[in-house]
Amino acid sequence: MTTDDILATHFATLPDLVRAHAKKRLDAVAAADPFRRLSWFELDRMVDRITARLQEDGLAKGDRTAIAGLNSVEQVAVILGTLRAGGVAGLITNSATGEQMAAMIADTGARHLFLDSAASASLEGQTVTASDRIAMDGSDVGTPLDIWMAAEGAAPAPVTIDPLDGFNIIYSSGTTGTPKGIVHSHAMRWQHIQRGAPAYGPAAVTILSTPLYSNTTMASFLPTLGSGGQVVLMKKFDARGFLELAERERATNTMLVPVQYRRIMALEEFDRFDLSSFVMKYCTSAPFPAVLKADVLKRWPGGLVEIYGMTEGGATFILEAHQYPDKLHTVGKPAPGHIAKVIDEDGNELPQGSVGELVGRSPAMMTGYNNRPDATKAMHWYDAEGNLFYRHGDIGRIDEDGFLTLMDRAKDMIISGGFNIFPSDLEAILTADERVVEAAVVGMPSEEWGETPVAFVVLKEGADPEAVRADCNAKVGKTQRLSAIRIVDELPRSPIGKVLKRELRDRHSG
Repeated sequence: MTTDDILATHFATLPDLVRAHAKKRLDAVAAADPFRRLSWFELDRMVDRITARLQEDGLAKGDRTAIAGLNSVEQVAVILGTLRAGGVAGLITNSATGEQMAAMIADTGARHLFLDSAASASLEGQTVTASDRIAMDGSDVGTPLDIWMAAEGAAPAPVTIDPLDGFNIIYSSGTTGTPKGIVHSHAMRWQHIQRGAPAYGPAAVTILSTPLYSNTTMASFLPTLGSGGQVVLMKKFDARGFLELAERERATNTMLVPVQYRRIMALEEFDRFDLSSFVMKYCTSAPFPAVLKADVLKRWPGGLVEIYGMTEGGATFILEAHQYPDKLHTVGKPAPGHIAKVIDEDGNELPQGSVGELVGRSPAMMTGYNNRPDATKAMHWYDAEGNLFYRHGDIGRIDEDGFLTLMDRAKDMIISGGFNIFPSDLEAILTADERVVEAAVVGMPSEEWGETPVAFVVLKEGADPEAVRADCNAKVGKTQRLSAIRIVDELPRSPIGKVLKRELRDRHSG
């Protein structure tokens, strides 16, 4: 069966496609990072060796691995090896604190922890439940991957994978307790591959500079590999380095978050780089200003697509910015097969054109939050026919053409540099500080990050606000740190005592 035949089927798996590409495109590059390039044949053989060793170690269908590290071709192979063995890839947020990372690893229940030196440094001093450590970078933080894998030529036992079997766990942001693990099924990921594959194909060269533990990255990683294209991985993003890599690799596709587009377009030498090979660029994860979209369309060859949706699933909106230059203030229309509605505070459906909370459904929806049935249930909304929708937590309006304009975030979530930050987590740390009377954290506009978390606090007399900020930042991941702390006499509240965060934001903007 050809890869085109597989992509046309009702259901298949990513490991199926990798095997098919390896047979058809032996020497073509499948994955590359700054240190290594793997052909499809080499990637497939490496995946088999990882799969076989996992099976030797007793990994059963549905068991989880934990994977923590910077982007690498080895990490790609470990993810695929887990899947081929029938396991679920637990993708650990590498930018989180060591305490958070250890909690995520424990939540997966994994025996095998695949990591690199960077992840190991973050986990220093933490109690890690996984008993087996395998070093993807060959360092001394675990058994080197090349030694741990089964012997060359190993043939793993075939595993039948069903559509509803788990594919991966991606963890939400959080600083208190265990971040929620979002479980995606093979059926959901197959939808992503099938829907995205036509925009990539065997000639695609996709640069990925966001981490593989992020659904942002997966939105381009999966259809690139699924369609036989090449993924080029950056370990750490920098604007000039990205442009140099894109020019050298003759990149055709990329996925970037808005802050990355902003930094790239701000480079004085941007126009000196040859980017004529680009076919399509993508953006997701954070508000993408219309003026920035327009600048990208004007100066960067190829089309531009904005994707709005949730890691959990629901409805995904697609804005083909190059096709709809008059709709750059929106995030586009629902993807094929996706349905979105808006509801009021009481859960009643509102007519099109009304402003309300967004709910959506599609073939691409998470199985649920790992070990969190109550949190999963809280996401649910049902229409009059009993169809399940997911609450997006965002406030918006769908216009007469079906385009969504986002108005606000119902849950006050902050998106900074493409990362989700929950103010309540930061507020819990601040209010636990004996120097703080009360606190509210809001997202304030930032040229560099799109938004940045700022704390408004009422302090006890004589307290040093910068010391409070430093102590809070020491307890959170680097993407969650407070950029500023502002002293107020009192927090504005509604008649029922709710802090009016929009008033804080509006009063202190500019």
